[in-house]
Amino acid sequence: MGTGSPVVKWVLRVLVVGYLVMLVVWPTSYVVKNTFANGLTGLQEALSDPDVVHALRLTVEVSIISVVITTVFGVGISLLMVRYTFIGKRALSALIDLPLSVSPVVVGLALVLVYNGRFGWFGPWLEDHGIQIVFARPGMVMATCFVILPLVVREIVPVLEELGDDQEQAARSLGANAWQTFWRITLPGIKWATVYGVVLSLARALGEFGAIKVVAGNVGGETQVATVLVQQKYQNFEQQTAYSVSFLLVFAAVLCLVVVALLRPKEGKER
Repeated sequence: MGTGSPVVKWVLRVLVVGYLVMLVVWPTSYVVKNTFANGLTGLQEALSDPDVVHALRLTVEVSIISVVITTVFGVGISLLMVRYTFIGKRALSALIDLPLSVSPVVVGLALVLVYNGRFGWFGPWLEDHGIQIVFARPGMVMATCFVILPLVVREIVPVLEELGDDQEQAARSLGANAWQTFWRITLPGIKWATVYGVVLSLARALGEFGAIKVVAGNVGGETQVATVLVQQKYQNFEQQTAYSVSFLLVFAAVLCLVVVALLRPKEGKER
């Protein structure tokens, strides 16, 4: 019985589907089931809680700011890595992948050690000038940017490599400046990779927990994000609220993926 046998193919499909069901579908459906166990009452009660509303608003705010910053720098880093040769290029590539291998909690702790008040490297200077990074929005944005950076870069780099630079060189030879070349040649070629990277980054940012928990301070109604709120509510035996907020986060992430899947053209029609 070879690997091309119909039986083998069906066995592999069943294993893959079963794996996804056990890992993704079952836990997610359990959250949805408990969220709507009493109809819309759970969601209504959760959204009437000022701490929940503030946590959701703060989560969206931090996520959007982080995604915008990461997109700008992600596109720039991608162009730098693909279009230029320089010393330390491999080291830069390894640094970009670092967030994928380092625990977000470690990232949060590192930010605290560097920027926290009198004990951080830059803490005294920041404190003297009235700038607060840790336990405030700037620290939360920095932690989120660190976590989501590879998602944008790793989507754009392969596309840039595939496109090559022939059209860009032709544009420059015809008198186009760097901005015109980027806007009219490079960006249209990488737009869908950028969109997909942005959507993945947004979904990841909305669900960030470890780094945010360390740097945010977790003050209800001030610096508490939705993911940390879920943990707090569940531990305080407010499971219905925890389920409701979890469902909203899952719904937002799934909605992002559905939207990009609908907007993204088929491969044959992309150009």
